[in-house]
Amino acid sequence: MSNNKRKMHLNCHIVGVGQHPAGWRTQNDTRAFINPHFYQEIAKLAELGKFDALFFSDSLSLHGHPHGPSQMLDPLIVSSSILSVTKYLGFICTASTTFSDPFILARQFLTLDHLSQGRIGWNAVTTYNPAAAKNFGKILLPSSLERYTRAKEFIQVVMKLWESWGKEALIADARSGMFADPAQVNSIDHHGQYYTVTGPLTLPRSPQGMPLLVQSGSSEAGQALAAKFADIVFTSQTSFERAKHFYRCLRAKVKAQKRSENSLKILPGLFPIIGSTLAEAQERKAKMDELRNVDEDIIMLARQLGIEPDDLKLHQPLPYQLIEKSSKDIVSKGFLSEIVNFARTRNLTVYQLILQNMGMHRMLLGTPEMIADDMEKWFLESAADGFNLNFDSFPDALQVMVDHVIPILQKRNLFRSDYTEQTIRERFGVAYCQGKREISD
Repeated sequence: MSNNKRKMHLNCHIVGVGQHPAGWRTQNDTRAFINPHFYQEIAKLAELGKFDALFFSDSLSLHGHPHGPSQMLDPLIVSSSILSVTKYLGFICTASTTFSDPFILARQFLTLDHLSQGRIGWNAVTTYNPAAAKNFGKILLPSSLERYTRAKEFIQVVMKLWESWGKEALIADARSGMFADPAQVNSIDHHGQYYTVTGPLTLPRSPQGMPLLVQSGSSEAGQALAAKFADIVFTSQTSFERAKHFYRCLRAKVKAQKRSENSLKILPGLFPIIGSTLAEAQERKAKMDELRNVDEDIIMLARQLGIEPDDLKLHQPLPYQLIEKSSKDIVSKGFLSEIVNFARTRNLTVYQLILQNMGMHRMLLGTPEMIADDMEKWFLESAADGFNLNFDSFPDALQVMVDHVIPILQKRNLFRSDYTEQTIRERFGVAYCQGKREISD
C-alpha cells in the first residue's frame, strides 16, 4: 500500500453515450442520450465510485449525427436535471468564450452553483470550429490569437461578476428588513477591448467563493491561459515522458504567475477498456470496432488535422507534410500535436490511428490491476494529478471501473474511500483567492 498522502482526482467524461463511436449500438436503449434516467444512472454510479465530478464536453455545431449521438445536449441543463440524485458529485460544464455572453454565462453557472451547494465548474473553451461560427449570424471565426485574447477578457469579466457580491452581502434579516447590504453589492464597470459590462450580478457569492475554473487544451496559448486563471487543466497526453514534461512546464508557468504550483491540477484524458483478462478487454474493443463507421471516422480525423477527408488514405501513414501546411486556426493545436506525435512515433496507418481513439486520449486495455498499475505510475511519477476518464459505453463500462478498479486504487491509498468535502473546489484542493488573477500582458 502506498504511503502517499496526495490523492488522485478522477472525473467521468461524458461524450454522447460513450467515447466509442459505435457504443450506442450496444445499448439496450439506442436513444438513451435524450433519456434523463440515463444521465441520472451515470451520476449515481460516479458518486458511488467517489468520483470528483462529471465532465461534460460540448459542441456548438452538429456533425456525425447520421452515425451516432455525440455532444448534442446542453451540459448546464443536463447537469441541472440530475443534481437532485447526487449529494457530493461535482459537475464541470463546457461553455465557449468565443460565442457566449459573459454576463449570461456568469449568471447561469452561479445559479447552478447555488442550487448544487458549490459543486459546479466551468470548462472554458475558445471554439475553433468554423461550422460553429456559422450558427452565430455574420460572426467570422476569429484567429487563434484573437480567440485567446478575447478569452482572457471574457474570463476576467466573469470572475468580476462572480465577485460583485461581497462574502457577507446577503443578510436576509426579517426583523430589520435588510435583505442585502448595498455597500457589499458593487458594479464592476468593466470597459475592455471586447466587453463593456456594468454589473453587478443578480445573485450572491458562490458557496465555494466562485465556481471551479477549468481549461481544456495543451497549446502554448492554452497553457498561458491556464497558468493565469485555471484551477484544473484537462489535456490530451498519450506519452508518459511527454506528459511528465507537460506537467513540469505547466507547473513552472503557474509558479511564474505568483501562484502556488499546487493551485492547479492537471488531468490528462484516459480511455480504459477493462476485462477480467487482457483478451477479454481486447474482445470487447474488437466487437465495437466491427460496428464503427470508418468513413465517418475519416471525416472526424480530417477535421482534427485541418485537412480534407480525401487527403487521408486508410492504409497509409498520415500525410505529415500536408498537415504541417494546414491552417492552425481551425484546429485544436494541442490535439493536433498529440495526434501527430502519437501516429508518427508508432508509425501508424490512418486505420490503425482511428482504432487507437485517433490518438486524442490515451487508450489502455487490460485487467483492473493493469489499469490501476498504469494510473498509479502516472500519478506517483508526476505525469498527472488524476485523470479525465473516458468510457466506451455507459453505464456498463463505468460500472466495471467502479466495481473493480476503484477498490484497487483505494486499497493502495491512492484514491478517496469517501467524500469529506462538500464543494468541488475543496475536493480538488484549490482554494478560492479573491482578485488574485488579474489580466496582464
